[in-house]
Amino acid sequence: MTNALENHIEELRREANHCDPAERAQIEAELEQALAELAAIIAAKDTELAGEPPH
Repeated sequence: MTNALENHIEELRREANHCDPAERAQIEAELEQALAELAAIIAAKDTELAGEPPH
């Protein structure tokens, strides 16, 4: 799942660099959401590896 999400993030970054300003805000919002989702997945994995219950 994380590989697909990381690929999606890279795709969004490329799109944000090559789109018109009207689309950029929407793409950046989607990028922000994808980055937050990736951070949550990484935090959950870190917690799992540390043997702590999730918060």
